Amino acid sequence: MIELSVTLDAVIVSVTDETPKVLLVDIAGQRPSLPSGDLETVSDGTLTDALRRQVATQAGIEVSYVEQLYTFGDQSRSSDGHRDLAIAYVALSKEETPATGASWNDVYGLFPWEDHRGGVPAIIDEIIAPALDAWSGGSPSQQARTRITFGIDAPWDPIRVLDRYELLFEAGLVTESGSASKLGEPLDSDHRRITATALGRLRGKLTYRPVIFEVMPDLFSLTHLQTTAEAIVGIELHKQNFRRIVERGELVEPTGQFTAATGGRPAELFRFRSEVIAERPRPGFPLPRPKQM
Repeated sequence: MIELSVTLDAVIVSVTDETPKVLLVDIAGQRPSLPSGDLETVSDGTLTDALRRQVATQAGIEVSYVEQLYTFGDQSRSSDGHRDLAIAYVALSKEETPATGASWNDVYGLFPWEDHRGGVPAIIDEIIAPALDAWSGGSPSQQARTRITFGIDAPWDPIRVLDRYELLFEAGLVTESGSASKLGEPLDSDHRRITATALGRLRGKLTYRPVIFEVMPDLFSLTHLQTTAEAIVGIELHKQNFRRIVERGELVEPTGQFTAATGGRPAELFRFRSEVIAERPRPGFPLPRPKQM
């Protein structure tokens, strides 16, 4: 008989100073990992209750927005006679000081090929593309897969985070696949794959749900809102197009207050207009075209 165990894993994302961050915990003898723990079948009324309890216990963080992401149960995460299932969640939080043993880490330290705000990352042209080309063995289908997945002579799709990580894993180009290569910081078990799934979900979610406001302060400038969206999506956005979308979507409202923290002309402060959730079924940011580099 195969013994089955179920854990709940949390990808908790925040954005501070234009840097998207994920909460990780340190456990002696293993790589950094996502907050994770067993379901207590008696005391945990719901899976979400269990997740919030675990995050509070392991990291000292209270999370509000929580969404079930995916169930991970490949045989590679199990041992003989034992099958491990992980029910993963993605959560958004303003950055708080975590408990000892937990820390906020730059998402793009895990996935350095995903940050295109300054143009195409050098790691793609200099390392990833040549390595994948050599791995493909000249196969036209694999070469086409590389071009489409990594936007080489093709449009870059920010949402395909998991596709890119899984291609690198399949090619043996990340530590978790047993490679000596080090493309991005590795995590324990399949936690980097789970994080890639969560980042792709969040990038897509921005276009139809106002989840970005979970990481925003109560009052913010439109510039701050744009740089936060850019940090999550990993591309620079055209300023006027972005503001036009925000205004047409009626996602925010002016407060009549201003801040000089930007260092230039005082910027008007806005707040999230929560009524929009009841007014429209898909109140998000249909992302405008990236800013031309």
